[in-house]
Amino acid sequence: MALSIPVFESLHGYRRAWLRPDVIAGLTVWAVLVPEALAYASIAGVPPVVGLYAAVPSLVLYALAGSSRHLVVGPMSATAALSAAIITPLAGADDGRYIVLTAALAIATGLVGLLAGLIRLGFIAAFISEPVLKGFIVGLALVIIIGQVPKLLGVGKHEGNFFEQAWHIITELGQMQWRTVTIGLISLALVLALRRWLPFVPGSLVAVGFGIVVVTVFGLDDKGVAIVGHIDSGLPTLGLPSGVSFGDYLDLLGPAVGVLLIGFAEGLGAAKTYAAKAGYPIDPNRELLGLGVANLGSGLSSGMVVNGSLSKTAVNGGAGAKTQLSGLVVAGLTVLTLLFLTGLFEKLPEATLAAVVIAAVIELVDIAALRRLYRVWTHMLATIYGRAARADFLAAMAAMLGVLVFDTLPGLLIGIGVSVLLLVYRASQPHVAALGKQGSLWVAAVRHPDAATRPDLLVVRVESGLFFANSDYVKDQIQGLCTDRTRMVVLDAETSPSVDVTAATMLLSLRDALAARRIGFAIARPVAQFGDALGSAEHGDVPIPIYPTVAAATAALSGP
Repeated sequence: MALSIPVFESLHGYRRAWLRPDVIAGLTVWAVLVPEALAYASIAGVPPVVGLYAAVPSLVLYALAGSSRHLVVGPMSATAALSAAIITPLAGADDGRYIVLTAALAIATGLVGLLAGLIRLGFIAAFISEPVLKGFIVGLALVIIIGQVPKLLGVGKHEGNFFEQAWHIITELGQMQWRTVTIGLISLALVLALRRWLPFVPGSLVAVGFGIVVVTVFGLDDKGVAIVGHIDSGLPTLGLPSGVSFGDYLDLLGPAVGVLLIGFAEGLGAAKTYAAKAGYPIDPNRELLGLGVANLGSGLSSGMVVNGSLSKTAVNGGAGAKTQLSGLVVAGLTVLTLLFLTGLFEKLPEATLAAVVIAAVIELVDIAALRRLYRVWTHMLATIYGRAARADFLAAMAAMLGVLVFDTLPGLLIGIGVSVLLLVYRASQPHVAALGKQGSLWVAAVRHPDAATRPDLLVVRVESGLFFANSDYVKDQIQGLCTDRTRMVVLDAETSPSVDVTAATMLLSLRDALAARRIGFAIARPVAQFGDALGSAEHGDVPIPIYPTVAAATAALSGP
């Protein structure tokens, strides 16, 4: 089926009442995006203005093709740092080549994203479970916060993981600059207080205005308060970056996959978070397309790699955005900034910027959600799966700690890996329940002690499909449930929707092993797929008898 790509879908059926919140949200995001884009360009190792070059096309093109009404796409710290790590060994000490290769990486990332979206690889999102995504978001939010704290306090920033940065901040507390701390804490209090008591007032915009005015009036930039500084004005050069060969693009395609995965994960997490609040769906394939065209547009505009921003999406959603019109407003204001207003942000204190970012992401440190995942546990689950009973919580914690200790991409991969490992572990050791009869129903005897059982009859249910990874375990469990008095075993296959060749062979082996102990074996209530697969696997062997009900199987095994 062809991939349908509605254009500017979030603007379809636009309501007049949405205009004011969208414009206010656009103004608020613009006030955050401009200084952040300048900072993230520096992280990527390119001139600060490159971040603004990247923001304009990515905002417009994502609004055109993406599926989120709230996601803000632009330069981000994780992909900026990854860009620097990729380009530095390729460019060496050549600053000019460094800049054009940075744009070329954005183009390569865009092409990979477009291809992934067109061939519908959005299903890879299914391998990023909600608990993994939650842990990833919490970890990423903590990393963003700890990265902003040095600016808030006026101390030096230290490279390293979350814990290394936190320890460095603790050791530097004696070096705090009181003017910087005062501006930063007042800015943070302004944003949080306005959000709490006057939610219709754009707190981030008020804080930015406060910071610029205070620095300008009191000349604090001459007294040790760090500010954004000089920004070049003018629009970027459009087209393919000069001096980049076809071979360079080929070299960048592999690293571009890693950049895309990081950008996709962060953007998808932010998009899903705010889509859930507003009650609309997110299409992973269109997210790949949106990310692809955004990066392609950025690279062709002398920009850098971009992705969905967790922090700016939080600002956008918190300011009341309804549609991607807010993103288009941000793009328009950024063009005006490049042409006329670069000087306006030169006096913005970095402490105020840090306060706005921290206030935006602090609500995403959702400890309550992690506690809820931890509470998904019962004694029965613990009996069946042991420590893997809290699989979702463990996967979330693995993703969070992976981000905090090993960085963004390794953290995401660790979370996915642990999630899949726990899934495989639980699938390899399914619950094999002995059943008893309660009225006309066969129920788990351990849950229903009053259910009737017979010493000569064992009715079992495997709460999983049967396949190569669990076949030996199931066989051992069923044999272990048999006693010296057991003469009949009936496998109630209603809860086993599938069986592969290995498991079918195991059932034949189980029948023979039970027969050696003078125990009859039959299968009852199989679903069609189970019966078909078992019949195909038996070939020339004597088939295992299959009956429509447990009662029929029991009667047949009991004989005349």
